[in-house]
Amino acid sequence: MGGDLEKIKIVGKYLIEVWKAAGMNLEHVVFKWASEEITNKADIYWPTMLDVARRFNITRIKKCCQIMGRLEGSLTSAQVLYPLMQCTDVFFLKADICQLGVDQRKVNMLAREYCDAAKIKNKPIILSHHMLYGLKAGQEKMSKSDPDSAVFMEDTSEDVERKILAAYCPNKEDIDEEESKDIGDAGKESMHLTKDTLKNPCLDYIQNIILCPPGSTFTVNGVTYDTFGPIRADFLAGKITEEQLKKGLVQELNNLLQPVRDHFTNDENAKSLLEQMRQFKREGNTKVVEKTIRRLNLASHGKIKSGCHAVFAPLPSGNPSLEEALSTMKSLKSNEGRNETVLLLPDWTARVCNKCDADAKTIDAFYSVFLTALKALDADAMKNVIVMKQSEAILTDPSNYWISVINAGRHFSLDDVMGSNMQDSDGVGIVIGRLMKIADVMGLDPASVGSGSSIDENIEMGLIGRYFDEKLEGLTKPVFSVSKIPSLALQVIEDESHKTENYEYFILDDPKVNGKSKMKKAFCEPGNIDICPPIVLSIAFGAADIEIKRSPENGGDVVYKKQVDMETDFKSGALHPGDLKAKASAIMLPTTTSFVTIEPIPHFEMMAETDPQRTLAIGKGSTQGTDNAIYTSKYNLLNFLPVVSERLSPKTCVSVVNSSQQRILHYYIFLLVILIIPITRQSKSSFAEMVIFTFC
Repeated sequence: MGGDLEKIKIVGKYLIEVWKAAGMNLEHVVFKWASEEITNKADIYWPTMLDVARRFNITRIKKCCQIMGRLEGSLTSAQVLYPLMQCTDVFFLKADICQLGVDQRKVNMLAREYCDAAKIKNKPIILSHHMLYGLKAGQEKMSKSDPDSAVFMEDTSEDVERKILAAYCPNKEDIDEEESKDIGDAGKESMHLTKDTLKNPCLDYIQNIILCPPGSTFTVNGVTYDTFGPIRADFLAGKITEEQLKKGLVQELNNLLQPVRDHFTNDENAKSLLEQMRQFKREGNTKVVEKTIRRLNLASHGKIKSGCHAVFAPLPSGNPSLEEALSTMKSLKSNEGRNETVLLLPDWTARVCNKCDADAKTIDAFYSVFLTALKALDADAMKNVIVMKQSEAILTDPSNYWISVINAGRHFSLDDVMGSNMQDSDGVGIVIGRLMKIADVMGLDPASVGSGSSIDENIEMGLIGRYFDEKLEGLTKPVFSVSKIPSLALQVIEDESHKTENYEYFILDDPKVNGKSKMKKAFCEPGNIDICPPIVLSIAFGAADIEIKRSPENGGDVVYKKQVDMETDFKSGALHPGDLKAKASAIMLPTTTSFVTIEPIPHFEMMAETDPQRTLAIGKGSTQGTDNAIYTSKYNLLNFLPVVSERLSPKTCVSVVNSSQQRILHYYIFLLVILIIPITRQSKSSFAEMVIFTFC
């Protein structure tokens, strides 16, 4: 139907009339329109879909391509959404039994696999039904593009006779067929549950349509059969000719279809629906020409002004870096006050990309920390920034938003969206996240978009630019402003796996511990200005004039107004690495300290959440229990030790979540020592009664 929802709904109404006419008992049947159900409960449906997507890679989703009648190499990006949404439907509807054709088996099994991954105890039961062969040779099932590949409910008696008499009808088995050979493409795999070396569609219709109802019979050549086995045997033995078999099948099919024809002739509503269906067939599967572009329109909802400057916050990680904050701030300031500036926090994209294990509280905590860092870097600039959560923006108009995601996916092939840096082993959620980025920009309708220069961002901006050029004639294409900042890495490494806590500055660094120690360990090879982190950081966070104090014998004090002057002296040896590092440390100490002192205090690193009845709230001055997780950064931990030791009781379980490798191990040891005394005083039990889980 070319993606036209109105046409799709008409087809649905037509099918209901077909089922009525065929004698289906609809007394206990409830028909639900997916678009309405999903829109009304978007806050439930879409987070579930995101959770399904984050748990599977592209390879697994490609194995479901049979449900779309496609080969693996010909998928559009939207077609990976199909199995994800169908899997989500199972849990959204709370279905106990999934009763579909065998071509749907792999996506139904995906639902059972999801239960394992999500630790859902009760898995849906899968009932996979037989798929009828197409009427032409080699057709595992009917072809949508070939009307003669199947008999349809609206076919006339002449249509049925013409199709069946021309149907493929072999009478010899192909015993040499290699059923077990490796197909290599899920789209080419057999859609049948049992091995069949004959693959005769006429016999298939007789077995699974004519003889399917209890007590049914099939008459051919003057003989009446009530089971399929003798019919097949007599046909292969030559007792029933091909012509006799086909004529008998034509008669029986027309007998079954006549009540349906009568209903669509006599019932005016059914008659109208049938005529619309036939018109759709005459038009073909043409693409919808949208009069208006279906998209989220935040301006029309009064959330923002059209023509803003849009910036996307980075996806969360276990440890937000200072470089991420500086890059985002530069993108925000690239607007230079020309338009309203909007910072979008992509929390749902973070979930589908499995960032922070898709934990909503941890993702929110990351952005709380990140916004605090931005405020510390430039409070005045942040006063003029509208901060918006992606999830809240989407739920303003979820139907139009997700239609825009699907439409973007229909436009691009899967390979287009995967780009140069994705493989089939990567999570399919990344593909969904890139399509969401296109929809986000459409919803914001910005005049400009501030972006970094990473590979992912370059691919995303390229897709957005193409989509505006090729599909969105009614919208003004935004100007892309790429903000490049020098790397703030403190060390030179050959591989990402070699990164340590000293590789760069993090927003959650303790100034007293890390402010100077990291700079002391920073790479600073004498004379090397190609890679010199202390110079880069001094220029990035220092004042306009950088004064380095030295004793007279070491050259005396010197003031640098330009980076090139500092680099010249360092290259010549006039500026010693020790003096340079000392100044860089002096610059970075107040920078990292500002993240601690500014309000709101970041809540991120420690999560005290186990049994909701015994949860301990740890926060700024907090002594109240709560059912929600409360986060606090490690540099506040010592301030709350008296509170912690007073509130803990025996058998209390404290769960500490730390995503940096052993960065604050000494804090945990100190915490244990502080807690032992009050606990053992309250109980004769040993320290073993207290369970502490530490993830380093």
